[in-house]
Amino acid sequence: MVLKKLLKYMKGYGKECVLGPLFKLLEASFELLVPLVVADIVDKGIGSGDGSYVVKMCIVMIGLGVIGMVCAFTAQFFAAKAAVGFSTRLRHAVMEHILGLSYTEIDTLGTSTMVTRMTSDINQVQNGVNLTLRLLLRSPFVVFGAMIMAFTIDFQAALVFAGVIPVLCLVVFGIMLITMPMYKMVQAGLDKVTSATRQNLTGVRVLRAFTMEGAEKKAFGERTEKLMEDQLSAGRISNLMNPVTLVIVNLAVILLVNIGAVKVEGGVLTQGLVIALYNYMSQILVELVKMANLIISMTKAAACASRVESVLELRSSQENGTIVPEKLVGSVEFRDVTAKYRGAGEASLEHISFSAAPGETVGIIGGTGSGKTTLINLIPRLYDAFEGQVLIDGVDAREYDLTALRQRIGVVPQKSVLFKGTIRKNLLWGSREATDGDLWRALETAQAREVVKSKEGELDAEVAQLGNNFSGGQRQRLAIARALVRKPAILILDDSASALDYATDARLRKAIREMEQAPTTFIVSQRAASVRYADRILVLDDGRLVGQGTHEELLLSCPVYQEIYYSQFPKEVSGHG
Repeated sequence: MVLKKLLKYMKGYGKECVLGPLFKLLEASFELLVPLVVADIVDKGIGSGDGSYVVKMCIVMIGLGVIGMVCAFTAQFFAAKAAVGFSTRLRHAVMEHILGLSYTEIDTLGTSTMVTRMTSDINQVQNGVNLTLRLLLRSPFVVFGAMIMAFTIDFQAALVFAGVIPVLCLVVFGIMLITMPMYKMVQAGLDKVTSATRQNLTGVRVLRAFTMEGAEKKAFGERTEKLMEDQLSAGRISNLMNPVTLVIVNLAVILLVNIGAVKVEGGVLTQGLVIALYNYMSQILVELVKMANLIISMTKAAACASRVESVLELRSSQENGTIVPEKLVGSVEFRDVTAKYRGAGEASLEHISFSAAPGETVGIIGGTGSGKTTLINLIPRLYDAFEGQVLIDGVDAREYDLTALRQRIGVVPQKSVLFKGTIRKNLLWGSREATDGDLWRALETAQAREVVKSKEGELDAEVAQLGNNFSGGQRQRLAIARALVRKPAILILDDSASALDYATDARLRKAIREMEQAPTTFIVSQRAASVRYADRILVLDDGRLVGQGTHEELLLSCPVYQEIYYSQFPKEVSGHG
């Protein structure tokens, strides 16, 4: 049922889906003719001592093999083309869908889950589609074809086939039904190992900093041991398939040879036909094992397809608005806003109200977990308010088209992420139409001009993944420049100058304030010096707005701000007193 939902991504590969199985059936047809050719070689060639006939039939057999091989390669080509094309489309669809989800859904899914869905799960689905196109029709065709061919040779001998096929099916599919849930456990264990691997590699610096390598090695070892045990348990049962089926087939062969010997002695059958019957029995065994492996692969693919489908069925909790503003002036107002994360019992922000005029600088300060990042994330609608309204230029933010709104807002998150490529490519994320002059002006304002000038190639200097070939302060300045390239009406700096020294931080704030058409700037910081000269300072404590005003006003009226400020500037306590 789930696979049916994903079949729409096979659109355009109808020809391959027909030709792949068709060529496989042609290959199987030629394969079924080979035992009869062998029978003729034994009976008419070797039996009568006709060497030329043996050579001629051997050439026929080689011809059948070559034609079968060509058919097999052709079938494989069409099956692979359809499967790879299907998985490519599916992977693009999943990626596009994930990028359209809100932060709420992305938080719910988790990064490791999304990576697994995009890689391991879709690869399993691809393999399932490939094997289905190649074997779903071929294996039953060979099994029943071999039995029919046996009946055309001798009815009594063919009854052995009719009896042994159900027994083989019972063994093969019985083992398969036992191992299928076990393989699901193996897949789940593999997901855990993959997730742990990704987590350890991503956080390797933290692991080393806290000397937790030993603990993580032990935890990883336990996960891999559990995975190995599950794989061995499933493997032991799966390994019963070959010996049990071979015993059954060999018993059937003994019975078949016994019946054949009697018939040969009575002149009813020839030696070549008995060999043909034996070959058909071997073909049946091989195809039943293939069929069992196919069903196991299809089961894995169906389970993985279900997990991929669950991502595609996830809908964004954010509704897109319709208003596309030509430009924003930059006024922001919060009206009794309450924010809550999905699954969290308590609100992260409660009844927040304030306004910021165009071009103003608003500082936001508070302790860790006070809701600073949550507040500024509501402006570009990375999250939506649970209650109340966030107004931009007097219009509820939820009424704006998401893309249009975010294109007019520059955001520099807490963790400054640069992408692998060049400095120029990273800066052009701000605006694809930006000229080199625009880039250098943004770098000048962000105090990053000297950083770029010092690099070989300047704007075309290489940037490693995550910007790991730059220091923390350099990454922050480049991230700020990237946001400024957009020439935003609203600029959000979420603790994005934490790695800068006080002098550079002060020059940065001054440069932003002196920009032509200066944006409404929100500066989130734990440093009082970074927000001291803001036009308005918002003081948050445990999700509540406990004070707002200028630095001087808050020093007189807000105990939380006083505590933060004097803890950072203790020398001013006596002066204030």
